Amino acid sequence: MSAIRLLVLGAVRQHGRAHGYQVRNDLEFWGAHEWSNAKPGSIYHALKQLAKQGFLIAHEVAPSTAGGPPRTEYEVTEKGTEEYYSLLRDSLTTYDQRPDVLTTGIGFIVDLPREEAVALLKERVRRIEEWRASVTEYYTPQDGPEQLGHIGEIMNYWVHSADTGAEWTKGLITRIEAGAYTFSGEGDPFVGVLAEDQENPYAAGNGSAEGDR
Repeated sequence: MSAIRLLVLGAVRQHGRAHGYQVRNDLEFWGAHEWSNAKPGSIYHALKQLAKQGFLIAHEVAPSTAGGPPRTEYEVTEKGTEEYYSLLRDSLTTYDQRPDVLTTGIGFIVDLPREEAVALLKERVRRIEEWRASVTEYYTPQDGPEQLGHIGEIMNYWVHSADTGAEWTKGLITRIEAGAYTFSGEGDPFVGVLAEDQENPYAAGNGSAEGDR
């Protein structure tokens, strides 16, 4: 799966309704332009595609403050909400994917009930361990990578990545089970979006007029 769809749906959902520049600003505030493909062009393209596919409603509102055509604000549809939760759950359980997908899932994990988040992360650990076992059918870590020539370094990297991923996930499970963070249904969630007039200290560049698209 692509992280950009989950990022954009999640960002719009947090606002209720949001125009392109708000979505871009939020994602840059989270640093997503550094660890994912959430670049301005990708964000605006995703907004239009998600609207075309029925996951977002596009509302034309007053002209932008910089002039030009009316600003478009987006709102998540019922179909879009279903897609959002489906992508979120997949991002937390699927191991053989790009790291930015997991990072995105962690960014929205508190939209789930605590018990479900824990269950999904435990499923992730199970899949990591299953995947590691399949690799070690052909590669014995204790014998070192040299057993397969320099190609063994690839296997060595995979095994270490699996071990590190499982350890990190288990640590997160422990913190969540101990009461860390505010999950769905538990009270006011952490606010990770910028107000309309709030300056973004992490913005990749200026250009609010561009974001009115």
